[in-house]
Amino acid sequence: MNQNSTEDTLTQTIIQLIEDKKPRNIQQLVDLAKEETSIPKQDIIEHVLRLQSQGKITLKELPKPPPQKLDTYLKTKEAYWYWTTIVLTLATTLTVFTVPENVHPLSYIRNILGALFVLWLPGYTFIKALFPSKVPTKTSSENLDTIERVALSLGMSLALTPIVGLILNYTPWGITLTPITLSLLALTVVFATSPSPFFLLQRAQMNYVTQLHRHPKVY
Repeated sequence: MNQNSTEDTLTQTIIQLIEDKKPRNIQQLVDLAKEETSIPKQDIIEHVLRLQSQGKITLKELPKPPPQKLDTYLKTKEAYWYWTTIVLTLATTLTVFTVPENVHPLSYIRNILGALFVLWLPGYTFIKALFPSKVPTKTSSENLDTIERVALSLGMSLALTPIVGLILNYTPWGITLTPITLSLLALTVVFATSPSPFFLLQRAQMNYVTQLHRHPKVY
């Protein structure tokens, strides 16, 4: 009976410490619990693991801190979208200027890349600059997030491309293949290389940590 009472007290103490003190790791939680109860550390650790197995608390790894410099971010795996976008953009530009329209089957590749270049890449990089990362919540869905990004990217591309054409129409170059291709190339690269995704990703990760700390979880 005394042992059960001690375990119940320790459980309440641990949960209360998680809610009030928000320990960053198990070691901090164990040290705080030892100060409150004077129970040996090994017993506290075993009790914490038992609470996790019972689903009363959740142990999670803290997300890795975002890189502090833009060039460092571009070398991480999170920047794969950037390099993919740059490669597709440059490949499309090269294909448009080197592959004639009547050369088959290379013209099919030219058409496919051209469609991505006009209907996808400008809007995708623009949306990526505004919304680099979706903050995970209990009600969020990765699939829904993907659908939203696809729809927004297509919509923004359909909006940006005519604007580029309208602006070119009032320039000496006019609406021809070369100025349109170079304009969309510049637009896509500027949006992709914009520091906005880097800094907003930092903010998103910081908000993610803050949001998770409101829940009785240990990291």
